[in-house]
Amino acid sequence: MLSGFLVIYQAWILASILNSVIFKNASLDEIKNELLILIVVFIFKAILTLLSNTFAHKFASNIKIKLRDNLLRHLQKVGPIYPNKKHSGSDVNTLIDAVESIEKYYTLYMPSVVFVAVIPIAILIVAFPIDWISSLILLVTAPVIVFFMILIGKGAQKLNQKQWRQLSRLSSHFIDALQGLPTLKIFNGAKKEALIIKRLANEYKDRTMSVLKVAFLSSLLLEFFSSVGIAMVAVTIGFRLMYGQMEFIDGMFLLLIAPEFYMYIRNMGSSYHARMEGIGAAEQILELVEKKSLNNFDSTNKTKLEIGDTLEIEFRDVKFSYDKNQEALKGINLKIKPNQMTVFIGKSGSGKSTIANLLLGFITPTSGKILINGKSLSEFSLEEWRQKVAWMPQFAHLFKGTIKENIKLAKQDASEEELKEASKFANCDEFISRLPNGYDTLIGEKGSGLSGGQRQRVALARAFLKEVPLLVLDEPTASLDKKSEEFIEAGIEKLKQSRTIVAIAHRLHTIKMAEQVVIINDGKILDSGSHSELMKSNEFYKELIKRYYEKFTI
Repeated sequence: MLSGFLVIYQAWILASILNSVIFKNASLDEIKNELLILIVVFIFKAILTLLSNTFAHKFASNIKIKLRDNLLRHLQKVGPIYPNKKHSGSDVNTLIDAVESIEKYYTLYMPSVVFVAVIPIAILIVAFPIDWISSLILLVTAPVIVFFMILIGKGAQKLNQKQWRQLSRLSSHFIDALQGLPTLKIFNGAKKEALIIKRLANEYKDRTMSVLKVAFLSSLLLEFFSSVGIAMVAVTIGFRLMYGQMEFIDGMFLLLIAPEFYMYIRNMGSSYHARMEGIGAAEQILELVEKKSLNNFDSTNKTKLEIGDTLEIEFRDVKFSYDKNQEALKGINLKIKPNQMTVFIGKSGSGKSTIANLLLGFITPTSGKILINGKSLSEFSLEEWRQKVAWMPQFAHLFKGTIKENIKLAKQDASEEELKEASKFANCDEFISRLPNGYDTLIGEKGSGLSGGQRQRVALARAFLKEVPLLVLDEPTASLDKKSEEFIEAGIEKLKQSRTIVAIAHRLHTIKMAEQVVIINDGKILDSGSHSELMKSNEFYKELIKRYYEKFTI
């Protein structure tokens, strides 16, 4: 703003110098003070502009950092399960590109709005006492420019929002294709997928060009109306100077200040594209912010979870719905005894994974209670509860880093002895020791460099190392060869001695290991008991086991 006020002063000094030289035949000595003032104004303006840009970028950068931090914290709070879950590529695009686009909104558009609100008004206040005709031309033409800018901007904004949605779809599809590249290669689908991505990219390009067309049209109109306004001021001043109806210094000052008057409006018009891009990006960000968690744990609850070494779980009329039309559990009543293995079996979509997610704290019951040693799980903080739970999913996620770092994820301060003991229990110490760098061997993302069985055993070692009373297993031996399956089952057998194990299983060997087998179908428990008991008494169970036998290599 100060820089803008200096523009007015600069125009007056320049007009004064020209008036003195042309009409008063002033020498360099006579105008040297004014020239020095002009130079100081130029330098001061340059410094102010530099500071303005520096601080604008600094504050915009801080906004981006804080926004990304808030969004990541929100995603952490929401967890991996939420209603209407989209591709992760959409979230990645929002966190990177959408947040990045916010910067221009703050560094270009917001300052230009402040300038337009202050500087042109200041120019009019100064210009009106000097010449009301020129001031009136400026006053009338300025709203016309703003009107057309808003008119065109509304259409461009809709196009920009569509462009962002298209970019989100393209990002989601592209990341999905990259993650599934091995499958696409095996089934000769890579070329077809490349054509789909090409088509989506072309659609995005077309939308981008549509937005740019409108942006260029807006710039053209701004320049046209600005030029017309300046020309009208110049013509009226020219005629009055010719007939002696105006002083030269006043006319020159108004001619110098008129382009500056329109410049700030033009700058706002030029940065209007940044506004549209920012609003389009904000729409994506709001979609991410509006994701609601299915986990209703009270974050303020700090109640200590003191359960000792044994853990008994009871489900009391537990119901859960992902949304109004998707009831996953329909009144589950069950007791899970301590230091035993309970296996859930059933058809796909019957509710097994929902039960596992409830125990892991990713979701909370829609109604009913989960009791831990007689106390409601909702009474405890989620952080406290997760310190008592270990998890081994169907496809264990190993991060890029060393094997040691991946195992110690469960217990950062674990000693070398604890690390090796856990690895021996999980039957993975032997193959790790044979690796070139042992436990310090680097592996890639998702355990790249290890076989499927080795990845699962490293994950099992992680579960051993955590030393918690509850272990949740989600089909731990799925897609493994016979040898790897035996290693995993041997490790689970050791875990059973000191922990409560809840597992989802399809393999007969894993099912036979359990003291309690729970049959679940369509969100309800049909029956429970040991494998031998259910084989004698439950026809549905016998049919299920027969299907498993036919489907899997036993």
